[in-house]
Amino acid sequence: MQSIDWLIVLSYLVITMGLGIYLSRKASGSLEDFFVSGRSLPWWLVGVSMAATTFSIDTPLLITGIVGNQGIAGNWLWWSFGISHLLTIYLFAKMWRRSEVITDAELTEIRYGGDMAAILRGVKAFIFAVPMNCIGIGYAMLGMVKVVDALQIWESLGIDAGDTQLKIWSVVGVSVFVLIYSGLAGLWGVVATDFFQFILALLGALLVAGIALDRIGGMDVLISRIPEVTDMNTLAILPLEFGGEGGWISFSKAAGITASAFFANIFIQWWAWRRSDGGGEFVQRFAAAKTEAEAEKAAWTFNIMHYVVRTWPWIIVALVALVVFPDLEDKELGYPMLMLEFLGPGLLGLVVASLVAAFMSTVSTSINWGASFITNDLYRRFINAEATQTQLVFVGRLSSVLVTGLGAIAAFLANDISQVFELIIAIGTGSGLVLMLRWFWWRVNAAAELTAIVASFIVGSLATLAGSWQVPAGSWLETWVVIPMSDYGIRVMAITVIVCTLWIAVMFLTPPESQDTLDRFYRQARPGGLGWGRQQANTGLLPAQDLRLDLQRSLAANLLLFGMLLSCGGFLLLRSLFGWFWLIVAVIGGMWLRQLNKHKAIAVPRPGTGD
Repeated sequence: MQSIDWLIVLSYLVITMGLGIYLSRKASGSLEDFFVSGRSLPWWLVGVSMAATTFSIDTPLLITGIVGNQGIAGNWLWWSFGISHLLTIYLFAKMWRRSEVITDAELTEIRYGGDMAAILRGVKAFIFAVPMNCIGIGYAMLGMVKVVDALQIWESLGIDAGDTQLKIWSVVGVSVFVLIYSGLAGLWGVVATDFFQFILALLGALLVAGIALDRIGGMDVLISRIPEVTDMNTLAILPLEFGGEGGWISFSKAAGITASAFFANIFIQWWAWRRSDGGGEFVQRFAAAKTEAEAEKAAWTFNIMHYVVRTWPWIIVALVALVVFPDLEDKELGYPMLMLEFLGPGLLGLVVASLVAAFMSTVSTSINWGASFITNDLYRRFINAEATQTQLVFVGRLSSVLVTGLGAIAAFLANDISQVFELIIAIGTGSGLVLMLRWFWWRVNAAAELTAIVASFIVGSLATLAGSWQVPAGSWLETWVVIPMSDYGIRVMAITVIVCTLWIAVMFLTPPESQDTLDRFYRQARPGGLGWGRQQANTGLLPAQDLRLDLQRSLAANLLLFGMLLSCGGFLLLRSLFGWFWLIVAVIGGMWLRQLNKHKAIAVPRPGTGD
């Protein structure tokens, strides 16, 4: 990097810090101001913030590694979550907004009652805030370490970069910078800077994709050269073969992923994961939206940005990296190495700033989110229930420091981005079904959810550890190790079956929640469906949700979103028939969704007004 590049990066950092300091006044009034921006954010800002949060510096590296090792079809590892994200729009976003919570752990004592609900809230807050969240922060920091290494940042400053610790501490330095503005301005600072960070990060991704594709000679040349550097069917978007023996659709033997992994992604992962009902950082965004309708618009904005707009620039860069660096052992490094290879002075600084922006948007959100659990669900709930708003904001800022420090420790222990990503998924797999059902079925109780959360974390960790351990050839252990945990798909299936078996058994072996608790939750959330008939009769309130209609909307939305995603890929990869087919699917989904949206919405008062 040259002087102009450093000037661009430093200018961005100064502007970000200034914005955080300016917004610190908005975050100092109360806990709601600090963690949910006083519930006053517009939909477009919430939606873009959600998109920025899911785009970190590690994300393009992750996609580059997936495409290099598994082909384009490997992206179903994260594309499949689009199904649950669309369910969130129509089934859960409005109920999250009506619940008026600050964190999803807080919902537990609205949905459940008694000591078990309190235990669940504390355990859930700790697991989400500390191990899960800090692994996620360390995952983002690892991406930063790889970029610093690949771009030869220290070499450009004339510093001997032989000391790995020096590179990692540079990441910690950026994290401290993020901590300062996120700790000062709370969610206001995170969301406001997210907006600019997302624009910059998206611009950087488009620049790298466009310039790399131009330098290699265009899409025609790229597609023709891919088979020369790999034996797998890298360009397959769906790892399926049509018209095989007997005219059936079969799984492609040349696919870069196993059949078990692909079908686990499509049919299990999206509902089995711990954020299947829109939980996590998104709850914070939904709670911060002005109204339920704004929360729904924000969710749609996120889905379009995340799955349609950003996907293909990353994949194009990954394909170019595969051609330019075919012998690169660590495929994830292809993205920053292309930047160094093709971007000149000025442009390199702009794209580096965009990656720093992506890193900061994700880490700042994780810091604020983790601190919200510690402050709201641990400190205020169990330590100092009478704490003043000033004390709570102070604890929130102190918790931010703790979360950042633990995330830095996680970064020291991690080496491979894709492996850490799979670990994050594994330790949250299996609990998703109970999180969805708790909204629609009165019988789900606190003991069942507690079992699901704890079992998911323990079983997921052990399964991941088992997956990385190679059984010695010829060992007596080969007879006993009957489940090949090294296969990602089988690992997901095994975790899901074990965790679901445990929580379902516990649910039926323990008593249901009290009628008063169930009535209270129903009054606040007003879910639809047949699972709350007795509560509807007790309260005299009709559901605020037409569940059947919302399920149809979700199906239509899936046709629309995945039709757009796959048609864009088809046209970009010069597979016009594939592109036109999925474009027609998208049009059908859009027309159906528009028709469904003509149904009159059920009127409910805005949370907190009682009007």
